[in-house]
Amino acid sequence: MQRFLMEELVKWKDRKDHKPLLLSGARQVGKTWLMKEFGANYFKKTVYINFDKDGRLHDLLERTIDPKSILSAIAALYDIKPDPMDTLIIFDEVQEEPRALASLKYFCEEAPEYAVISAGSFMGIALRKGTTFPVGKVDSMTLYPLSFREFIKACEKEALCDLLESRDISLICSMKDEFVRLLKDYYIVGGMPEVVSDYIEHGDLYSCREKQENLIGFYRQDFMKHASGATIQRLSQVWDSLPSQLAKENKKFIYGVVKKGGRAKEFETAIQWLSDCGLIHKVYRISKPGIPLKGYVEISDFKIYMHDVGLLGAMSELPIESVVNGDRLFSEFKGAMTEQYVLQQMVSEWGITPLYYSAENSRGEIDFVIQKMDEVLPVEVKSAENLRAKSLKAFVEKFGLSRGVRISMSDYREQDWLTNYPLYAFMVL
Repeated sequence: MQRFLMEELVKWKDRKDHKPLLLSGARQVGKTWLMKEFGANYFKKTVYINFDKDGRLHDLLERTIDPKSILSAIAALYDIKPDPMDTLIIFDEVQEEPRALASLKYFCEEAPEYAVISAGSFMGIALRKGTTFPVGKVDSMTLYPLSFREFIKACEKEALCDLLESRDISLICSMKDEFVRLLKDYYIVGGMPEVVSDYIEHGDLYSCREKQENLIGFYRQDFMKHASGATIQRLSQVWDSLPSQLAKENKKFIYGVVKKGGRAKEFETAIQWLSDCGLIHKVYRISKPGIPLKGYVEISDFKIYMHDVGLLGAMSELPIESVVNGDRLFSEFKGAMTEQYVLQQMVSEWGITPLYYSAENSRGEIDFVIQKMDEVLPVEVKSAENLRAKSLKAFVEKFGLSRGVRISMSDYREQDWLTNYPLYAFMVL
């Protein structure tokens, strides 16, 4: 399947001043596959070292992280002499060999001509004492679950994907039924590569749900592998509370939902770890839509979304039957699935994590607020063809904004103060 991040990897390769690359992202989003595919398609030789399975460099790294010594060892142990012009060196599962991660600093300073890319479980790194990232000495990219456009392409609907990229609004809307059919499946399947592959091969949504449940179990095992007793419990409690948090009308994260009487001090570290590992996205509240938006962030108030809409559906036990039951899917779970979907596309397609707004009394909430150059855009997400936008209009008028954005199942339309974008195409329009 095609991942759009490949284009960014190629740009990185072609830059003369590139640093070693750190590829981050949640477990099982396809980092290993992408790195190997990159090596196979754009380099003559690839050295792939998985530190979880391969300990041949361990003794050397215990003694030195000098790039020349590492390159010599690679040539001797892997029978491949790295060449800066045509060899990709991949360090995978670096959480098992933190000294390999530390070596990236010296590859940057002493051997910048070599193409080195590294990935691993950043939960393992975050929870391992004494391990630090080579800040300022690496380039970084993040791989997310497949976006809706990538999902369409994986389903071999190239023409539909090309149509989205053309931004031909009238033609896109004329194919609404086909886009909505795929969107329904995407809500259930999500973007985890293993689940998408199963869907493409078998077309069985129940089989996809089994894969998702296995992945959720895998994440729980990751908690137990990398964390201590108390931290395991808190990670699990936060993780398990996410469907309940998102089911609320006001989706502000409430510690009391995690545990009766829960407080920030008890769970803030677990939340930060889950965020660092790419399993959740924190969307902070702003007190007003001023420029720059980040100047008005209230860091104690936030919403939490998962990294994948399909896994949210699995954890919420959303009935798969809702896919074939008219438009019920888009209204189930109080619109949380749709907000999750929109957030996921903003992060993966635009590379931004939006903010949100609510008044002190939590009334009049605006789902997302984004900044485009010197313009603030409030975004209201509707799970069905709902044309009412009272809260959005009141917000635009209160703060004197030029316009608002609504994302819904309705077709594209412009009013004097509002632009409506269809759910299936907002990320390109």
